[in-house]
Amino acid sequence: MTKIRTIIVDDEPLALKLLAAKLDKLPNVEIIAKCANGREAINAVIELTPDLLFLDIQMPGLSGLDVVKELQNDVMPLVVFATAYEQYALDAFDANAVDYVLKPIDNERIARAVARAQERLQLNLEEDTENKNGVIGAIAQIEQRHEKTITWFADDVPAREGQAVNVKHRKIVIKDRDEIHLLKQEDIQWIDAAGDYVCVHALGETHVKRSTLKEMLEELDDIQFKRVHRSTIVNLNFIDKVIPHTKGEFFLMMGEHDKIKVSRNYKDVVKTFLTT
Repeated sequence: MTKIRTIIVDDEPLALKLLAAKLDKLPNVEIIAKCANGREAINAVIELTPDLLFLDIQMPGLSGLDVVKELQNDVMPLVVFATAYEQYALDAFDANAVDYVLKPIDNERIARAVARAQERLQLNLEEDTENKNGVIGAIAQIEQRHEKTITWFADDVPAREGQAVNVKHRKIVIKDRDEIHLLKQEDIQWIDAAGDYVCVHALGETHVKRSTLKEMLEELDDIQFKRVHRSTIVNLNFIDKVIPHTKGEFFLMMGEHDKIKVSRNYKDVVKTFLTT
């Protein structure tokens, strides 16, 4: 029997121990890491490439939702959310995450979540689906639930004033609930695609924007921003280290925490950057 390689994440030691004990009883589950916070979870997922992630939503620092937003699509495992707060047990997660479980967690619910993960893993092998897409869509639904109607857009300003804006200096517009964020391109570290949305990582925060990666590339300075994976764009100015990986792939260290995988099809982008 092929076991589901699983990482569990919870900031409460007793909850982490209880979840591990329940999962250990299932013959098709192998726990490969236990993490006490969101940052540990991100590092473990990148290093160990698990099949499944049991992820607590409410954690100090990076929440479970933040972990999903910060993980690159290419390394994103299936996700089961665990929470003590019933308001998070939404239909959006039931449809788009593998499952959610409410604390205190019972054996039947755990078994159901693992069974659904097993089915989804087989489907992914057959159809090459991306795990992050649906979860980001669910997160966007939650974050936009109370969004106000906004009629003003930053792009209208230069049009009214008759000014042409250089692509390099064009700001990226992010609508977040009842606010609009205007991000300078030089502040954006990397961008990850998830279906109809992108995760824009800038100034230590991750913003979800309804856009495709192709549309983002048209907005960005093509000298400063390069595609390094079918779902990932990086700002070359933020690359601190290049780490060789298997089969001609690379990892890029973007600042202190972010580690981005470069696929073989885009390795020449990195090589050209290093030799110029």
